[in-house]
Amino acid sequence: MKTYDVVIVGAGGAGMAAALNASRGGDLSVAVLTKVFPTRSHTGAAQGGMNAALGYRDETDSIESHFYDTVKGSDFLADQDAVEFFVSGMPELVLELEGMGVPYSRDEQGRIAQRPFGGASHPRCCYSADKTGHVVLHALYENCVKNGVEFLDEHNLLDIAQVDGQLQGVVAIDLRRGKIETFQAKAVVIAAGGFGRVYWSRTTNATNMTGDGVAACLRAGVPIKDPEFVQFHPTGLASTGVLLSEACRGEGGYLINNEGERFMARYAPEKIELGPRDLVARSIETEIKEGRGFGQGMGSYVLMDLRHLGAERIMERLPQVRELAMAFEGVDMITDPVPIRPSNHYMMGGIDVVDFRTCATAVDGLHAAGECSCISVHGANRLGGNSVSEVVFFGKQAGIGAAETARRRDFAGTDRLEELERQWDERFRAVRAKRTGESMFAIRDRMAEAMWNGVGIFRTEEGMAAAEAVVDECMAAYADARIDDDSQVYNQAFMNYVELGNVLSIAKTVCMGARARTESRGSHSREDYPVRDDERFLAHTLVSLGSDGAFTLGYRPVSVTRFAPEERKY
Repeated sequence: MKTYDVVIVGAGGAGMAAALNASRGGDLSVAVLTKVFPTRSHTGAAQGGMNAALGYRDETDSIESHFYDTVKGSDFLADQDAVEFFVSGMPELVLELEGMGVPYSRDEQGRIAQRPFGGASHPRCCYSADKTGHVVLHALYENCVKNGVEFLDEHNLLDIAQVDGQLQGVVAIDLRRGKIETFQAKAVVIAAGGFGRVYWSRTTNATNMTGDGVAACLRAGVPIKDPEFVQFHPTGLASTGVLLSEACRGEGGYLINNEGERFMARYAPEKIELGPRDLVARSIETEIKEGRGFGQGMGSYVLMDLRHLGAERIMERLPQVRELAMAFEGVDMITDPVPIRPSNHYMMGGIDVVDFRTCATAVDGLHAAGECSCISVHGANRLGGNSVSEVVFFGKQAGIGAAETARRRDFAGTDRLEELERQWDERFRAVRAKRTGESMFAIRDRMAEAMWNGVGIFRTEEGMAAAEAVVDECMAAYADARIDDDSQVYNQAFMNYVELGNVLSIAKTVCMGARARTESRGSHSREDYPVRDDERFLAHTLVSLGSDGAFTLGYRPVSVTRFAPEERKY
């Protein structure tokens, strides 16, 4: 058993921001458990930028405007006290990152460059070409190394140990040695990323985005909040779902149907292509459903046209997305439009955070930040440019909060840690030795198809009920799944097996939350209940898992401080 004051699970933008800030005092031992080398974390896939009301490109921009845009974009489900705290701190954070070495692109006056993004009333998205997440990761990592943070790569979270609401620590597997390990800690920050792989076959998420931290918190008694709010990015590459950044639309790209029409003018007359993501994604799917797309079935798409921007601007502002389009679609956006279609991208829901200032959960000693958490500043729909901002901002708050927790708490025993270690040791041996049962990959594919078809961009009770039935069948089959790999070290098949169990339990919560929410709000679009219902559903969904394995549903009111709900128009 290893002992640290603070353990962070995940080394993306949130995890490393937490580690950096927890380590600043120099009096605490801080360790980061991570599936991959830190600079390979999924924040590196964030291309477009991060929102902050600096007012460089448009001096009329303000924190108040960023506040309102975020609340409106959330379809009024975001907690407004948390949003105000977030947007108020973002200008300072961007300047802090600049001081750490983040090489932001520059405007004509040498200041941090800003560009328009969907749902924003002013161009406030600060960027580094189309590699913003990548450069932020590198700057954070270098500063963590300088502070003496210990990184434990290829350590995958298995479970969280708590007794009577008091954290003991976490259990993980060291893949390199093939050993189950326990980590006793006074404070833990879960920053393990989202769970887009619930929609396995069509998502912009990396294959390791399986909600390990979310599922572990669920098993440890922490609810999942708002799991039904799933963001589908409008512009995934048609054949793979790989992300084509919103920066393409921010720089002036057009969406074109098979009639050569810029169709977004019909759906968002004022914003056109710069409408919020949920609206643009539904608009694209409507064009396809009504016969104005290209291709057939799952191969259908519309076009993103950037040719009018010219080669020089594309090479300066969008070099990475150009390479992605050439690699995965065989199309050079300088000379030809790119085939695109919505793809699962981001989860607004996640671990229930009960204190936005410290990112604490209901378990004393346990904090959460990043996409795995739900604070909630995104509500029913996240605005582009608010993700890297939220990840780093609340990662910082979680690190500061965890340090305060570690200085306040004593270690809370090891009995539950040792019990979980024994259980996982036995499970690791048994699964490796198993020779019968269903292939875990077949189970995964059934789940993914059911989730895309039944709980995707457009939803009905009939479709979601069918998807949930398939998820239930998959959960039953999972209990008898096999992995066909008996190796001890680097047993990636075992980790795939653990990840499948995690995404299945989270898929169940997505189905439950979506079926119970009989309204349309933000990304949750029900064809059988097309109207937003503030009287019944101005509330956060909470899905809990009991010790008997039963899932239960509850609600918590949204915090409304400044902006009363109104009709959301763009």
